[in-house]
Amino acid sequence: MRDWSTMPKAELHFHLEGAIPVPTLWELIEHHGGDPVIKSPQQLVDFYAYRDFAHFMETWVWMNTFLRTYDDFEFAAEAVARQLVEQNVVYVEAFFSPSDFRRHNLTRQGIALAIRAGLDKVPEVEVPLIVDLVRDRGPEGTSATLDAISEVAGDARVIGIGIGGYEAEHPPELFVDVYRKARDRGFRLTAHAGEAAGPASVWGAIKTLGVERIGHGVRSAEDPALVEYLVEHQLPLEVCPTSNIRTGVVSDWESHPARTLIEAGALVTVNTDDPAMFHSSLAGEFRVLEEIFGLDEETIKKISLAPAQASFAPPDSKQRLHDQITAWWD
Repeated sequence: MRDWSTMPKAELHFHLEGAIPVPTLWELIEHHGGDPVIKSPQQLVDFYAYRDFAHFMETWVWMNTFLRTYDDFEFAAEAVARQLVEQNVVYVEAFFSPSDFRRHNLTRQGIALAIRAGLDKVPEVEVPLIVDLVRDRGPEGTSATLDAISEVAGDARVIGIGIGGYEAEHPPELFVDVYRKARDRGFRLTAHAGEAAGPASVWGAIKTLGVERIGHGVRSAEDPALVEYLVEHQLPLEVCPTSNIRTGVVSDWESHPARTLIEAGALVTVNTDDPAMFHSSLAGEFRVLEEIFGLDEETIKKISLAPAQASFAPPDSKQRLHDQITAWWD
Protein backbone atom coordinates (compact mmCIF):
# COMPACT_ATOMS: atom_id res chain seq x y z
CA MET A 1 0.00 0.00 0.00
CA ARG A 2 1.51 3.31 -1.11
CA ASP A 3 1.55 6.58 0.81
CA TRP A 4 -0.49 8.75 -1.54
CA SER A 5 0.35 11.88 0.42
CA THR A 6 3.88 11.74 -0.96
CA MET A 7 2.85 11.53 -4.63
CA PRO A 8 2.96 14.76 -6.67
CA LYS A 9 -0.69 15.22 -7.56
CA ALA A 10 -2.83 17.24 -9.95
CA GLU A 11 -6.55 17.83 -10.24
CA LEU A 12 -8.91 19.50 -12.66
CA HIS A 13 -12.19 19.84 -10.74
CA PHE A 14 -11.64 21.99 -7.66
CA HIS A 15 -13.79 24.88 -6.45
CA LEU A 16 -11.65 27.47 -4.72
CA GLU A 17 -14.44 28.68 -2.44
CA GLY A 18 -15.24 25.11 -1.36
CA ALA A 19 -11.57 24.51 -0.57
CA ILE A 20 -11.12 27.30 1.96
CA PRO A 21 -9.56 25.60 5.02
CA VAL A 22 -11.78 25.54 8.10
CA PRO A 23 -9.38 27.69 10.20
CA THR A 24 -9.31 30.30 7.43
CA LEU A 25 -13.09 30.41 7.07
CA TRP A 26 -13.45 30.57 10.84
CA GLU A 27 -11.13 33.59 10.87
CA LEU A 28 -13.30 35.24 8.22
CA ILE A 29 -16.48 34.44 10.18
CA GLU A 30 -15.03 36.07 13.29
CA HIS A 31 -13.70 39.02 11.29
CA HIS A 32 -17.20 39.72 9.96
CA GLY A 33 -18.92 39.60 13.34
CA GLY A 34 -19.59 35.90 13.81
CA ASP A 35 -22.57 33.73 13.01
CA PRO A 36 -25.66 33.15 15.20
CA VAL A 37 -25.41 29.37 14.85
CA ILE A 38 -21.73 28.46 14.32
CA LYS A 39 -19.83 29.28 17.51
CA SER A 40 -16.58 27.33 17.09
CA PRO A 41 -14.36 25.77 14.43
CA GLN A 42 -15.58 22.32 15.49
CA GLN A 43 -19.18 23.37 14.95
CA LEU A 44 -18.16 24.53 11.49
CA VAL A 45 -16.67 21.11 10.75
CA ASP A 46 -19.87 19.42 11.94
CA PHE A 47 -21.98 21.87 9.91
CA TYR A 48 -20.41 20.52 6.72
CA ALA A 49 -22.81 17.56 6.48
CA TYR A 50 -25.62 17.43 3.93
CA ARG A 51 -29.01 15.81 3.57
CA ASP A 52 -28.85 15.99 -0.22
CA PHE A 53 -27.45 18.05 -3.10
CA ALA A 54 -29.87 20.93 -2.49
CA HIS A 55 -28.77 21.14 1.15
CA PHE A 56 -25.14 21.24 0.05
CA MET A 57 -25.92 24.15 -2.27
CA GLU A 58 -27.66 25.98 0.60
CA THR A 59 -24.54 25.51 2.73
CA TRP A 60 -22.36 26.76 -0.14
CA VAL A 61 -24.41 29.95 -0.33
CA TRP A 62 -24.13 30.42 3.45
CA MET A 63 -20.37 29.91 3.36
CA ASN A 64 -19.96 32.51 0.63
CA THR A 65 -21.58 35.20 2.79
CA PHE A 66 -18.26 35.52 4.64
CA LEU A 67 -16.34 36.49 1.53
CA ARG A 68 -17.19 40.19 1.51
CA THR A 69 -14.10 42.09 0.37
CA TYR A 70 -11.32 41.69 -2.15
CA ASP A 71 -8.93 41.20 0.77
CA ASP A 72 -11.06 38.25 1.90
CA PHE A 73 -10.60 36.60 -1.49
CA GLU A 74 -6.87 37.22 -1.53
CA PHE A 75 -6.55 35.87 2.03
CA ALA A 76 -8.63 32.79 1.23
CA ALA A 77 -6.84 32.03 -2.05
CA GLU A 78 -3.44 32.18 -0.39
CA ALA A 79 -4.62 29.81 2.36
CA VAL A 80 -6.00 27.37 -0.22
CA ALA A 81 -2.73 27.40 -2.15
CA ARG A 82 -0.64 26.82 0.98
CA GLN A 83 -2.77 23.82 1.91
CA LEU A 84 -2.31 22.41 -1.59
CA VAL A 85 1.44 22.64 -1.16
CA GLU A 86 1.21 20.88 2.22
CA GLN A 87 -0.67 18.04 0.49
CA ASN A 88 1.89 17.76 -2.32
CA VAL A 89 -0.58 18.93 -4.95
CA VAL A 90 1.48 20.60 -7.68
CA TYR A 91 -1.09 21.58 -10.33
CA VAL A 92 -4.76 22.53 -10.05
CA GLU A 93 -7.23 24.05 -12.47
CA ALA A 94 -9.48 25.84 -10.01
CA PHE A 95 -13.04 27.02 -10.50
CA PHE A 96 -14.21 30.27 -8.96
CA SER A 97 -17.76 31.69 -9.04
CA PRO A 98 -17.56 35.50 -9.11
CA SER A 99 -21.24 36.14 -9.82
CA ASP A 100 -22.15 34.83 -6.35
CA PHE A 101 -20.83 38.00 -4.68
CA ARG A 102 -22.75 40.84 -6.27
CA ARG A 103 -24.56 41.36 -2.96
CA HIS A 104 -21.30 42.76 -1.56
CA ASN A 105 -20.84 45.17 -4.47
CA LEU A 106 -17.76 43.31 -5.66
CA THR A 107 -17.02 43.22 -9.36
CA ARG A 108 -16.29 39.98 -11.11
CA GLN A 109 -13.06 41.47 -12.43
CA GLY A 110 -11.92 42.53 -8.97
CA ILE A 111 -12.62 39.10 -7.51
CA ALA A 112 -10.59 37.38 -10.22
CA LEU A 113 -7.64 39.69 -9.67
CA ALA A 114 -7.81 39.33 -5.88
CA ILE A 115 -7.79 35.53 -6.16
CA ARG A 116 -4.81 35.68 -8.50
CA ALA A 117 -2.95 37.94 -6.06
CA GLY A 118 -3.45 35.40 -3.29
CA LEU A 119 -2.45 32.43 -5.39
CA ASP A 120 0.66 34.17 -6.66
CA LYS A 121 1.96 34.38 -3.09
CA VAL A 122 2.46 30.60 -3.23
CA PRO A 123 4.51 29.84 -6.36
CA GLU A 124 5.13 26.23 -5.33
CA VAL A 125 1.75 25.22 -6.79
CA GLU A 126 0.47 26.16 -10.25
CA VAL A 127 -3.19 27.22 -10.23
CA PRO A 128 -4.71 28.55 -13.45
CA LEU A 129 -8.36 29.50 -13.07
CA ILE A 130 -11.63 28.44 -14.68
CA VAL A 131 -14.56 30.79 -14.22
CA ASP A 132 -17.77 29.06 -13.18
CA LEU A 133 -20.41 31.09 -15.00
CA VAL A 134 -23.08 29.56 -12.69
CA ARG A 135 -25.89 28.18 -14.83
CA ASP A 136 -28.54 29.46 -12.38
CA ARG A 137 -27.85 32.98 -13.74
CA GLY A 138 -29.33 31.94 -17.09
CA PRO A 139 -28.03 32.88 -20.54
CA GLU A 140 -27.91 36.63 -19.86
CA GLY A 141 -26.19 36.36 -16.49
CA THR A 142 -23.59 33.88 -17.67
CA SER A 143 -22.85 36.04 -20.69
CA ALA A 144 -22.37 39.08 -18.47
CA THR A 145 -19.92 37.15 -16.30
CA LEU A 146 -17.99 36.02 -19.36
CA ASP A 147 -17.76 39.59 -20.66
CA ALA A 148 -16.48 40.87 -17.32
CA ILE A 149 -13.90 38.13 -16.87
CA SER A 150 -12.71 38.53 -20.45
CA GLU A 151 -11.44 41.98 -19.48
CA VAL A 152 -8.97 40.57 -16.94
CA ALA A 153 -8.46 36.99 -18.11
CA GLY A 154 -4.81 37.54 -19.00
CA ASP A 155 -3.83 39.24 -15.74
CA ALA A 156 -5.89 36.83 -13.61
CA ARG A 157 -4.80 33.81 -15.66
CA VAL A 158 -8.33 32.61 -16.34
CA ILE A 159 -7.94 29.92 -18.99
CA GLY A 160 -11.40 28.37 -19.24
CA ILE A 161 -15.10 28.46 -18.45
CA GLY A 162 -17.56 26.05 -16.86
CA ILE A 163 -21.11 26.01 -15.54
CA GLY A 164 -21.96 24.69 -12.09
CA GLY A 165 -25.16 25.07 -10.08
CA TYR A 166 -28.54 23.34 -10.36
CA GLU A 167 -27.97 21.14 -13.38
CA ALA A 168 -31.44 19.66 -13.93
CA GLU A 169 -33.20 23.04 -13.94
CA HIS A 170 -30.70 24.66 -16.32
CA PRO A 171 -29.75 22.25 -19.13
CA PRO A 172 -26.72 22.81 -21.38
CA GLU A 173 -28.82 23.82 -24.37
CA LEU A 174 -29.55 27.19 -22.72
CA PHE A 175 -25.90 28.18 -22.94
CA VAL A 176 -25.01 27.53 -26.58
CA ASP A 177 -24.39 31.20 -27.36
CA VAL A 178 -22.21 31.93 -24.34
CA TYR A 179 -20.09 28.85 -25.01
CA ARG A 180 -19.68 29.86 -28.64
CA LYS A 181 -18.58 33.33 -27.51
CA ALA A 182 -16.12 31.87 -25.01
CA ARG A 183 -14.64 29.55 -27.64
CA ASP A 184 -14.20 32.46 -30.02
CA ARG A 185 -12.31 34.34 -27.29
CA GLY A 186 -9.90 31.47 -26.74
CA PHE A 187 -11.26 30.05 -23.48
CA ARG A 188 -11.12 26.31 -22.89
CA LEU A 189 -14.45 24.61 -22.26
CA THR A 190 -15.78 22.31 -19.56
CA ALA A 191 -19.23 21.95 -17.96
CA HIS A 192 -20.75 20.25 -14.94
CA ALA A 193 -22.91 17.48 -16.37
CA GLY A 194 -24.02 14.02 -15.31
CA GLU A 195 -23.81 14.83 -11.60
CA ALA A 196 -27.29 15.79 -10.37
CA ALA A 197 -28.85 15.11 -13.79
CA GLY A 198 -28.63 12.09 -16.05
CA PRO A 199 -26.96 11.17 -19.35
CA ALA A 200 -29.03 13.67 -21.37
CA SER A 201 -27.15 16.46 -19.61
CA VAL A 202 -23.81 14.97 -20.68
CA TRP A 203 -24.96 14.51 -24.26
CA GLY A 204 -26.11 18.14 -24.26
CA ALA A 205 -22.74 19.37 -23.01
CA ILE A 206 -20.99 17.38 -25.74
CA LYS A 207 -23.27 18.02 -28.69
CA THR A 208 -24.47 21.59 -28.07
CA LEU A 209 -21.66 23.17 -26.04
CA GLY A 210 -18.70 21.38 -27.59
CA VAL A 211 -16.96 20.87 -24.26
CA GLU A 212 -13.45 19.49 -24.00
CA ARG A 213 -14.07 17.87 -20.60
CA ILE A 214 -17.05 16.83 -18.52
CA GLY A 215 -17.30 17.97 -14.91
CA HIS A 216 -18.32 14.90 -12.87
CA GLY A 217 -20.05 12.84 -15.59
CA VAL A 218 -20.62 9.82 -13.35
CA ARG A 219 -24.22 9.35 -14.44
CA SER A 220 -22.93 8.68 -17.94
CA ALA A 221 -22.72 5.08 -16.75
CA GLU A 222 -26.52 4.88 -17.07
CA ASP A 223 -26.27 5.07 -20.88
CA PRO A 224 -24.14 2.37 -22.59
CA ALA A 225 -24.05 4.36 -25.83
CA LEU A 226 -22.69 7.38 -23.97
CA VAL A 227 -20.05 5.29 -22.21
CA GLU A 228 -19.02 3.91 -25.59
CA TYR A 229 -18.74 7.46 -26.97
CA LEU A 230 -16.66 8.66 -24.01
CA VAL A 231 -14.30 5.71 -24.35
CA GLU A 232 -13.96 6.01 -28.11
CA HIS A 233 -13.26 9.74 -28.01
CA GLN A 234 -11.35 9.68 -24.71
CA LEU A 235 -13.30 12.73 -23.58
CA PRO A 236 -11.96 13.40 -20.09
CA LEU A 237 -14.21 13.08 -17.03
CA GLU A 238 -13.57 15.14 -13.91
CA VAL A 239 -14.78 12.51 -11.44
CA CYS A 240 -15.15 13.46 -7.76
CA PRO A 241 -15.90 10.25 -5.82
CA THR A 242 -16.19 11.55 -2.24
CA SER A 243 -18.20 14.57 -3.36
CA ASN A 244 -20.81 12.30 -4.93
CA ILE A 245 -21.22 10.40 -1.67
CA ARG A 246 -21.32 13.52 0.53
CA THR A 247 -23.99 15.24 -1.58
CA GLY A 248 -26.09 12.10 -2.00
CA VAL A 249 -25.71 12.06 -5.79
CA VAL A 250 -24.51 8.47 -5.28
CA SER A 251 -26.12 6.55 -2.42
CA ASP A 252 -23.19 4.34 -1.38
CA TRP A 253 -19.70 3.27 -2.39
CA GLU A 254 -20.84 -0.10 -3.69
CA SER A 255 -23.00 1.52 -6.36
CA HIS A 256 -20.57 4.29 -7.32
CA PRO A 257 -20.48 4.53 -11.16
CA ALA A 258 -16.84 5.60 -11.28
CA ARG A 259 -15.67 2.00 -11.14
CA THR A 260 -17.84 1.13 -14.16
CA LEU A 261 -16.45 4.06 -16.15
CA ILE A 262 -12.87 3.21 -15.26
CA GLU A 263 -13.28 -0.46 -16.13
CA ALA A 264 -14.89 0.50 -19.46
CA GLY A 265 -11.76 2.46 -20.40
CA ALA A 266 -13.01 6.04 -20.01
CA LEU A 267 -10.42 8.77 -19.46
CA VAL A 268 -11.08 9.41 -15.77
CA THR A 269 -9.38 12.01 -13.62
CA VAL A 270 -9.96 11.95 -9.85
CA ASN A 271 -10.69 15.20 -8.02
CA THR A 272 -11.84 16.64 -4.69
CA ASP A 273 -14.44 19.19 -5.90
CA ASP A 274 -14.92 21.06 -2.58
CA PRO A 275 -12.40 19.41 -0.25
CA ALA A 276 -12.95 21.57 2.83
CA MET A 277 -16.70 21.13 2.62
CA PHE A 278 -16.43 17.37 2.06
CA HIS A 279 -13.66 16.67 4.61
CA SER A 280 -11.61 15.18 1.79
CA SER A 281 -8.19 15.40 0.18
CA LEU A 282 -6.71 14.28 -3.11
CA ALA A 283 -4.59 11.68 -1.29
CA GLY A 284 -7.84 10.43 0.22
CA GLU A 285 -9.40 10.07 -3.22
CA PHE A 286 -6.51 7.85 -4.26
CA ARG A 287 -7.08 5.76 -1.15
CA VAL A 288 -10.67 5.36 -2.34
CA LEU A 289 -9.41 4.05 -5.68
CA GLU A 290 -7.17 1.55 -3.92
CA GLU A 291 -9.12 0.48 -0.85
CA ILE A 292 -12.78 0.87 -1.86
CA PHE A 293 -12.74 0.41 -5.62
CA GLY A 294 -9.96 -2.18 -5.38
CA LEU A 295 -8.07 -0.91 -8.42
CA ASP A 296 -4.63 -2.29 -9.20
CA GLU A 297 -1.52 -0.11 -9.22
CA GLU A 298 -1.28 0.11 -12.99
CA THR A 299 -4.83 1.48 -13.22
CA ILE A 300 -4.25 3.96 -10.41
CA LYS A 301 -1.02 5.10 -12.05
CA LYS A 302 -2.93 5.77 -15.27
CA ILE A 303 -5.50 7.82 -13.36
CA SER A 304 -2.78 9.78 -11.55
CA LEU A 305 -1.25 10.71 -14.91
CA ALA A 306 -4.58 11.53 -16.58
CA PRO A 307 -4.58 15.22 -15.54
CA ALA A 308 -1.36 15.75 -17.47
CA GLN A 309 -3.20 14.54 -20.57
CA ALA A 310 -6.57 16.17 -19.88
CA SER A 311 -5.46 19.53 -18.49
CA PHE A 312 -5.72 22.80 -20.39
CA ALA A 313 -2.01 23.43 -19.82
CA PRO A 314 0.38 24.05 -22.74
CA PRO A 315 2.29 21.01 -24.05
CA ASP A 316 5.53 21.76 -22.19
CA SER A 317 3.66 22.05 -18.88
CA LYS A 318 1.79 18.81 -19.58
CA GLN A 319 5.07 17.01 -20.19
CA ARG A 320 6.65 18.45 -17.06
CA LEU A 321 3.69 17.34 -14.96
CA HIS A 322 3.70 13.88 -16.55
CA ASP A 323 7.43 13.48 -15.84
CA GLN A 324 7.07 14.66 -12.25
CA ILE A 325 4.34 12.15 -11.44
CA THR A 326 6.03 9.34 -13.37
CA ALA A 327 9.24 9.84 -11.39
CA TRP A 328 7.37 9.13 -8.17
CA TRP A 329 6.00 5.88 -9.53
CA ASP A 330 9.41 4.80 -10.81
